[in-house]
Amino acid sequence: MEQRLENIIETLIRLTPNWLLSMIVLVAAVIIGYFVHRLVFRLLTRLVAERDLFWRSLVSRNRRPLRLAIVVWLLTPAVNIAPLTDDQAGFIRHLLLLAFIILLGWSARTALHIWMTVYLRRFKLDAEDNLLARKHVTQSRILERVAATLIVAVALSAALMTFPAVRQYGVSLMASAGVAGIVLGLALQPVLKNLFAGIQIAITQPIRIDDALIVEGEWGKVEEITSTYVVVKLWDWRRLILPLGYFIEKPFQNWTREGAALIGTVMIYLDYTVPVDDIRRKVEEIAAGSKLWDGQVINVAVTDFRENVMEIRILVSAADGGRTFDLRCEVREKLIDYIQRTYPDGLPKVRAQGVETQSVNASVASNGATRVMQS
Repeated sequence: MEQRLENIIETLIRLTPNWLLSMIVLVAAVIIGYFVHRLVFRLLTRLVAERDLFWRSLVSRNRRPLRLAIVVWLLTPAVNIAPLTDDQAGFIRHLLLLAFIILLGWSARTALHIWMTVYLRRFKLDAEDNLLARKHVTQSRILERVAATLIVAVALSAALMTFPAVRQYGVSLMASAGVAGIVLGLALQPVLKNLFAGIQIAITQPIRIDDALIVEGEWGKVEEITSTYVVVKLWDWRRLILPLGYFIEKPFQNWTREGAALIGTVMIYLDYTVPVDDIRRKVEEIAAGSKLWDGQVINVAVTDFRENVMEIRILVSAADGGRTFDLRCEVREKLIDYIQRTYPDGLPKVRAQGVETQSVNASVASNGATRVMQS
């Protein structure tokens, strides 16, 4: 019975075309790999259930790379078993090698992203004092993008080097390294410039995520720093896109470089008859009653005498640029309301008003007298 069964199997194998038999072997390897992946993934999930967040996330996010790895692993012996020609077997082995290189790059990129995400969870950008958080988030995100770019470049280079034509080109390129290096340097100058600018920004940090900047005459906050450009969200929600090299080569204002607190200035012009001490007390009262004032700086001083008015400068401080702007507006509104009610004659006016009024009255009287004489 067993001998008859073996004969039947041998007969079926002889009658089955090689391409169909090869297809059956390869498909069987893929199906087996699918079920093996399910078992291995469940086992790994249970093993890391008690581990920290990094390992749990690494297993969860690498579900597809793990499936690809198991399929590649099982297809390797399947290619040797299947009745393939040398060309067919070589082609499939090349595809498996490319899949293995992609798998390594994919896994490395995923592990890098997970580690960076877990690391940045300890820093909160929405905290009141977020200077340390902005520092670490900026450095981490820039370096992550640089590392991800290098991973992709290495994986792509390794994949291309598996093709004989590319390897030969690489040898020729090395033979003529002088001319090729110059041409390659000129072609990649913008890319390399932004790459090194990104590394320099990550180390020296002239800007950070959520920094308040004055750049190109616009006020905004740094919303995103990529490997090639910076996105600044302007006060009216527009986005200003600038290359990384801009922040290395050109001047700009950073309002939150070492701290977010700022001093705001309010200039007001009043008549000489307004008592400055009274204005000073009122400004202190306005600041003390405002939720925006941080209690650090309050100052009222006469900074200039002009022909018709005196210039009064008011300084107030707040925790950040946005609050400073709102506090300045609040001081202006409440102070002008107080002056209108308390010193209505204290607002700027033309000193020659009395002379002009006398001239007008004299002209009206002269005209009236002339009419009386005519009547």
